[in-house]
Amino acid sequence: MSEGQTTMRQVRERQINSMRLTCEILGHILRNLSNEDARALRDGPDGWSIVEIVCRLRDFDEIFQARALMMLKQEGAQLPAYDHEAMVVERGYQSESLSDAYDALASSRHRFAAFFESLTSAQWARAGLHPERGPFSMTDALMQVCAHDLDHLEQITRVLRNA
Repeated sequence: MSEGQTTMRQVRERQINSMRLTCEILGHILRNLSNEDARALRDGPDGWSIVEIVCRLRDFDEIFQARALMMLKQEGAQLPAYDHEAMVVERGYQSESLSDAYDALASSRHRFAAFFESLTSAQWARAGLHPERGPFSMTDALMQVCAHDLDHLEQITRVLRNA
């Protein structure tokens, strides 16, 4: 194995660990937050509530997994787009239980991290076409999870700071 391959393997391992860590951090942040506060505290007057943000993280964890599986199964997979705003309303995020949403995210995250850990070199080489980003590698898929988590961790902590 060349030095470049070792480095990419290490980068991927660190990203997988970050996937787990960001989910754990979210759990610590939410630990003492009531359902009422999670529904009432919003990112601005028209922004999402904390429970809506957690539901989004949960659902997009599943969406990101589905996209990665498509990349494994289909040559040049055309990854589907999703209407982020419509999902919040259509799926009734505001009425969901914060703890149930987080527990489902934690379970999904465990499966998703194991999925990435199980990939062979050939599977890491698979790619698709992201509807917003264009060519999209399996490593891009991994990195997207962590970036998405960080965006929403920042959002939740900002909402809590401003409460």
